[in-house]
Amino acid sequence: MTTARELQFKSINYTGLGAGPRLIVTGAVHGNETCGTKAILRVMGEIDSGALHVAAGSVTFVPVTNPLAYALEQRSGERNLNRNLFPNPQPQDFEDRVANWLCPLLAQHDVLLDLHSFNAQSEPFVMVGPRNNEGALQPFRHAEQERALARRLGVRRFVDGWLATYGEGVQRRLKSGDASTLNLVLRYGMGTTEYMRSTGGYALTLECGQHLDPAAPEVAYRAIVNTLAFLGLIDAPRPEPIALDRMEALSMVAVHDKLDAGDRFSRVWSSFDRVSKGEQIGTRADGTPVLAEFDGKILFPAVNAEPNTEWYYLTRAITDFERFAD
Repeated sequence: MTTARELQFKSINYTGLGAGPRLIVTGAVHGNETCGTKAILRVMGEIDSGALHVAAGSVTFVPVTNPLAYALEQRSGERNLNRNLFPNPQPQDFEDRVANWLCPLLAQHDVLLDLHSFNAQSEPFVMVGPRNNEGALQPFRHAEQERALARRLGVRRFVDGWLATYGEGVQRRLKSGDASTLNLVLRYGMGTTEYMRSTGGYALTLECGQHLDPAAPEVAYRAIVNTLAFLGLIDAPRPEPIALDRMEALSMVAVHDKLDAGDRFSRVWSSFDRVSKGEQIGTRADGTPVLAEFDGKILFPAVNAEPNTEWYYLTRAITDFERFAD
């Protein structure tokens, strides 16, 4: 049986002779999401063989970010690494120890590409960060660069609004008005990309497909190579952005909680299923129907959610993604 004591952390860096940005690519943040690991090992093999050449800047690969979860072939080791990701001087679990190694490593880089997969059958998508802002929740100044890179990954679906929408749900759930409690719980929404942005860089989470989809490692591989080319790290043509008329851009704008163990969905929902205003999404334990408040698409429906936690998100189409066209 694998124990945390037997494990170690591993990253591999390639640095070119020319000046350029510092990229980090991570796989297996969740141990059962292995498409990124396979793609990273494939790219490293091509660099080692000379098929790809890092000419400028640097790239660091982390094929297995959470070795305990990876060894156990499950999402987490002792908790979800992609939540509450901060250095902890008094680590309480294995994922805290990962964070104490990973967070300083992220801070040494300018750009993060984090490779994931998901449960349900659906097409790949990329999670992007907020618009440029000076707000307290997630101040940011690289929206143009981040979204320009997102359009070169090779997928057509884009989603933003995670932390702001998550934060609204947290504020609604908290009975106390204690700001310190609110900030502590909001930290739980911070994962790899949010931490990377907090260090002054920019970051994308690419969901490459269903966990066992044989095409998912190819999606991850194409995204890595396109990123290397777009940032000018390898000698390769700069990839063209996906055409605006082929894109689907969505923003998470509402989160609805499961209030009681008896709350039920009206049918089996999958992420990106379309909903119409007034359509019944579920039923509360007391028989009250739960209706969609606007036309949109459902995201992350959690049939096994616990009471007083996120049940599902609703997204709305983004109409001004063309502002980040170049």
